Amino acid sequence: MPNSNTDRPNFVLFITDQHRADYLGCYGHTVLNTPHIDRIARNGIRFDRFYVSSPQCMPNRATMMTGRMPSVHGVRTSGIPLPLRANTFVDLMWADGYQTALVGKCHLQNIHDWPPEILPSGFIERRDGPLAEFGEALKPVPGEDYERERGSLWRYHSVYRPLKNHYGFEHVDLITQHGDLGEAGYYTWLRSKGCSPERLRGPENALPHDYVCPEAWRTAVPEELYPTSFVERKSVEYLENYVRQWDPKPFFLQVSFPDPHHPFTPPGRYWGMHDPRDMPLPPSFDMEDDAPPHLQWSRNYTRTQGNSYHAYPATRREAQEAIALTCDMIAMIDDAVGSVLDVLERLGLSDNTILMFTSDHADLLGDHGMMLKGPFHFQGLIRVPFIWSDPRVRHAPESCDRVCGTIDMGPTILDRAGIDPFNGMQGRSMLPLVSNPNGEWRHGILIEEEQHHGVLGFDEPLRLNSFVTERHRMTIYHGVEWGELYDLEEDPHECTNLWDSHNARELRREMMEAVAYERMALVDRSPFPTRLA
Repeated sequence: MPNSNTDRPNFVLFITDQHRADYLGCYGHTVLNTPHIDRIARNGIRFDRFYVSSPQCMPNRATMMTGRMPSVHGVRTSGIPLPLRANTFVDLMWADGYQTALVGKCHLQNIHDWPPEILPSGFIERRDGPLAEFGEALKPVPGEDYERERGSLWRYHSVYRPLKNHYGFEHVDLITQHGDLGEAGYYTWLRSKGCSPERLRGPENALPHDYVCPEAWRTAVPEELYPTSFVERKSVEYLENYVRQWDPKPFFLQVSFPDPHHPFTPPGRYWGMHDPRDMPLPPSFDMEDDAPPHLQWSRNYTRTQGNSYHAYPATRREAQEAIALTCDMIAMIDDAVGSVLDVLERLGLSDNTILMFTSDHADLLGDHGMMLKGPFHFQGLIRVPFIWSDPRVRHAPESCDRVCGTIDMGPTILDRAGIDPFNGMQGRSMLPLVSNPNGEWRHGILIEEEQHHGVLGFDEPLRLNSFVTERHRMTIYHGVEWGELYDLEEDPHECTNLWDSHNARELRREMMEAVAYERMALVDRSPFPTRLA
């Protein structure tokens, strides 16, 4: 039976992986149709200036869960698991009586077996012996398991399934990896369907095609067995089981798709749904620009056809094929979202369920002639969709252009659920903007990124910070004198770097001052003092 406590809403949070804000119909894409996601926006509010706290999976997902900056929650870069001692907004919801469920990708812990590529200079690795616990600033906590998301372990060790009580989620149907290469619970599910994953997945089993784009193959995995279908079916299954409960508590359901992150592997009828020749390239693809040094370096980067997470220069054909395949993958996600929305209506849950849609970070997709992602903070990488639809708000504004971000999601959900945030949350509830999108808000938002190895011509692990206001974006890099400064109103494609401009000296000083004050505001306020002294 549906949740009868109408004072406490249910929540469904849809998350995609590596998905730009402008790759949805409701955000203005001229070719891609996303009618089901657009339906959420039509009944809610679209946040047009919504930014990640870091354009990497693990740091930004950890911020999403904690409402804290990467430099504070500790996941400064991908490869560092979120501490199990960290409180999440889902923990608070569960403690306050919500049923909590995650279907799909989590990525708060490492999913690969790969070791770090480069360790910082001066780091002494002490893995064994009496000094093992003294290799880091904090001693390890005995018994904490940070291997629960490593996909390879799920194949051989049944102890890893099913996963429960994971960062506040009491129910978990987990998938790791990207494209058709899903692991963890998805791998087990695929085997339960009588399939041999090793004979279906990957480029070695791909169906014939004529695409030349790196990391694109026509998967042999049928539509009904593809990772997006796994997330769709497990989400529907959770909701159908929910209404069979005699007196169910309100629920929070996170529906987390691993697409449209590369590799580009849309299955079945979705492959080729969009013709690459119809795909418009971004205006900056071959536009003259003031490229910062690391972008100049990357344009000379020789990439391989193998799996890569580094940005690379693309030909027009490669870029258009990648864009088309990305649209194919998003179209499949949109159909899956539509199925979940239909089930909510069929089960009588939609009138008391808040819907949200967002992504963990974005993708260059041809910006400045580049593909994938990297330590760049162009709008295409740091700006993601966020849609909020509350059935209690019948006439929400169509959009809001205040500068908000991932750090604000947890506080907003808790506010609507009537739950106080924990001490140390740094984001703000966006609920006031739902009723008044032009209301007072923050001046700008900070974005952090750190690489645990040298990239794009940097010998040491690269660290960069950006500050984004409604009009400008400034990015500074550790250890170098150059930086980036763009007027987003006059130069929306970020092709004219004002960093060394004489006319922008005062603006640069003001932005630096704003960063200093924002850094002070974001100092960790947890824990509270336990005594006067």
